[in-house]
Amino acid sequence: MERNKEIYRVTLVGGAVNVVLLLFKFVAGIVGHSAAMVADAVHSLSDFVTDVIVLVFVHISSKPKDKTHDYGHGKYETLAMTLIGMALLTVSVGILYNGGMKIAMWLNGAELEAPGMLALWAALLSIVLKESVYRYSMVKARQLQSQAVEANAWHHRSDALSSVGTTIGIGGAIFFGQRWTVLDPVASIVVGLFIVKVSISLLRRGVGDLMEQSLPDEVEAEILRLAGSVDGVNLPHDLRTRRIGNHYAIELHILMDSDITLREAHDKASQVEELLRQHYGKETHVVVHVEPQ
Repeated sequence: MERNKEIYRVTLVGGAVNVVLLLFKFVAGIVGHSAAMVADAVHSLSDFVTDVIVLVFVHISSKPKDKTHDYGHGKYETLAMTLIGMALLTVSVGILYNGGMKIAMWLNGAELEAPGMLALWAALLSIVLKESVYRYSMVKARQLQSQAVEANAWHHRSDALSSVGTTIGIGGAIFFGQRWTVLDPVASIVVGLFIVKVSISLLRRGVGDLMEQSLPDEVEAEILRLAGSVDGVNLPHDLRTRRIGNHYAIELHILMDSDITLREAHDKASQVEELLRQHYGKETHVVVHVEPQ
């Protein structure tokens, strides 16, 4: 429960910042006539939506295993990360479309209105606040081993970096004169492309875990090494791994002397299980199958 409270606290801090920024950005984008700032505001709105997703799904994932979920509800946290990736991808498509339309109008001779200073100040404030929230969230994500909080942290970072592009575009459009007002929609395109990159990364990880993708090779090699370090355990093999939310699931076979008693074999297998849980967390799902050598 303490872990969930920390996740809620981190998410609420980010949510409060997102509410302030999205309101300020929408006002600054509309009043300041900035397509890039409106795109940035939409990005902040998607941040707020993902905060809500994290709060809901982390609450569900924290439920203990039951009759219909023998392995617990940890996959809901992975599902939250996947939904965040989908939300980011949807936002990026809209931003790219709107920016492209503005640039097309400019190429056809239309004059784009230069953004105002309010939009520039909003972009600068966004950089400072969102980068701060990213660093705070990432520290907590690593402490709590939470995929959803980590995904949300990257969402904050993507907003901070997109605001850097927005600042450059708005600043150039303001200070370089009417000929360079196209820099504002160009900046929104850069923002959109960056969000696409982040969203694809999150979707790849989320879908991989939902499709029972194995743990990285270096983790599997470490599991085999740990299992083989128990005295009397030989040749760990047939390793199967996957991730259940923020926990690992490990299944493997081991060889033992065929002359030892069933109790001795059971105790050795239990030692392997306990060693893996000590290393990867007490919630790690471990199944060890013993074979006679």
